[in-house]
Amino acid sequence: MLVTGGAGFIGSHLCERLLQDGHEVLCLDNYFTGMKRNVAHLLSNPRFELVTHDVTQPILLEVDWIFNLACPASPIHYQYNPVKTTKVNVLGALNMLGLAKRVRARVMQASTSEVYGDPEVHPQKEEYWGSVNPIGIRSCYDEGKRVAETLFFDYLRQNNVDVKVVRIFNTYGPRMRPDDGRVVSNFITQALNNKPITIYGDGTQTRSFCYIDDLIEGMIRMMDYETGEQTRERNYTKPYLSGLPGPLNLGNPHEVSMRTMADMIVSISKSTSKVVFEDLPEDDPKRRCPDISKAENLLKWKPKVTLDEGLRKTIDYFSAVNR
Repeated sequence: MLVTGGAGFIGSHLCERLLQDGHEVLCLDNYFTGMKRNVAHLLSNPRFELVTHDVTQPILLEVDWIFNLACPASPIHYQYNPVKTTKVNVLGALNMLGLAKRVRARVMQASTSEVYGDPEVHPQKEEYWGSVNPIGIRSCYDEGKRVAETLFFDYLRQNNVDVKVVRIFNTYGPRMRPDDGRVVSNFITQALNNKPITIYGDGTQTRSFCYIDDLIEGMIRMMDYETGEQTRERNYTKPYLSGLPGPLNLGNPHEVSMRTMADMIVSISKSTSKVVFEDLPEDDPKRRCPDISKAENLLKWKPKVTLDEGLRKTIDYFSAVNR
């Protein structure tokens, strides 16, 4: 199993799960946002190997499955070097697809709910094409992921590569970076330090939050799902309409406002923080919530961890890190 971006938040949990399932795991990362400490506890496992590598450069390996997770995922990090972010999305996808084609591996693209942009439909189904600003400050990530999806399905149609694409909605849990600028990590860090909790906008905008363990289970089930040659042949022209291997939403359909999230974190952490409001960033979506009916029907998957339970585990992790 090859996991690019394997030392990141999601990647490290995926490597851990694959090892628990008995696989040999090759973890690639250039540590732009990933951290060696996320996988340090795996280094003693003889079935785990850590390689420093940038996916914008080709690499020759012998693997059976490829999980392409390499890309900075928070606005602070992907806007730091937007040209590099686009390169990671596009060249990284090309390199992993080329590898999959050469060694006949199954390859998964970790796409994102950002492909829907600031959505005009709610909740978002896989058939929705999105409302994305192609020249905004978030475009390097949003459009980069959209192009990666394009490449995956072109490799399916043109080269019969065995592809999977998951659109990941907001995910949280242990090993998030405190400085990644995302809602959960921001709120928890501010609350634990009893500093004002910053809400951008008026706090009514909503997101849905999936705990990391639930997401990893969905990714594994998606990769395990056998499409079959006849089904894949039939899906060539209409992957959205015929289920897999078309893009699949993975996330928690439970919607929560930013103000409610802030209040929950203050309560759980027993913080004295007060809420302050600032202007909403450019192109920040007002609502984001997945329709997961396809994942429920095809993979028999849905999130199990409640927001309260997941936040408590995440706050415990951040508390231990901050000591």
